[in-house]
Amino acid sequence: MIPRRMLIGSAIGTCLGIGFLIKDYLGGKKYTYRTNAGKNKVIIITGANTGIGKGTAKELAFRKANLVLACRDLHKCEKLRAKLIFSSKNQNIRCIKCDLSSQKSIKKFVDEFNQNYQKLDVLINNAGVYGLPRKTTVDGIEMHFGVNHIGHFLLTNLLLPKLKESAPSRIINLTSITYKKGNIDKEDLNFTKTYNIDQAYNQSKLANVLFTKELAKRLEGTGVTANAVYPGVVNTDLMRHTSFYNSWISGIALKPILWAITKNLKQGSQPVLYAAIAPELATESGYLFCHNFEKKELVLPNGVDESTAKWLWDVSMKWTKML
Repeated sequence: MIPRRMLIGSAIGTCLGIGFLIKDYLGGKKYTYRTNAGKNKVIIITGANTGIGKGTAKELAFRKANLVLACRDLHKCEKLRAKLIFSSKNQNIRCIKCDLSSQKSIKKFVDEFNQNYQKLDVLINNAGVYGLPRKTTVDGIEMHFGVNHIGHFLLTNLLLPKLKESAPSRIINLTSITYKKGNIDKEDLNFTKTYNIDQAYNQSKLANVLFTKELAKRLEGTGVTANAVYPGVVNTDLMRHTSFYNSWISGIALKPILWAITKNLKQGSQPVLYAAIAPELATESGYLFCHNFEKKELVLPNGVDESTAKWLWDVSMKWTKML
């Protein structure tokens, strides 16, 4: 007779195995096109030391890309860089400090990049923040809007000459499905009158989409494409700034549930990887790529039209002092 303890252990093991298989299936398609599809491509990833950026960096390191990890925390970045070089045997990985909450830091990053690289094939605007009480960047811009949109707006525009010289090239802007709940408040864009965390985040994610639409339009005929990516619900530490996420209750109740129902970093990075290096997307621009590599139109929420994209572009130019 088989001991009861062994039966229980076997049942638990079977359930866990089934759980992993289900999670893997629900995580969506994997990008399996040639292992070295990104070989020798110079690719910048913002926020590469954590979350989806980290997952994407790992995938691209194994595909022999020439990676530039643009991170605020250089210590964490260098730790990741060492691990990636060891595991992938790819020596072409470099960390350059880039704090998206500081326009001075962004300009310094671009200067250092231009001094060391002759081309730029792909810019992946991945970094983002969520869950912050109202605070501003060093330039006086509400933090969600300042990091998630304005920082990437400035970075992209400063790198456009290099991207155009390197064409065909690509710009990938990560967004969230919550952009559909967003609203560009033309009367209080900087949330100086009232403040709500979710509204601030959703506005910044809508700004990513409007930026992508306007950028794709302005880049027509240049050989540079601009697309947005929604990677699905991924188990990252995006909510690390919220008190509940860091509580013991979250550790016991929330995080195990999140593990079960969300994508892991490898799964979340697949749509980004696809948009960044898939050969068949070389001329596709102005779209949203999401779960299972679906290509969708960038549909704007009710009450938002394309004139808002133009208005936001002009404001962003002023706030980054590029006018």
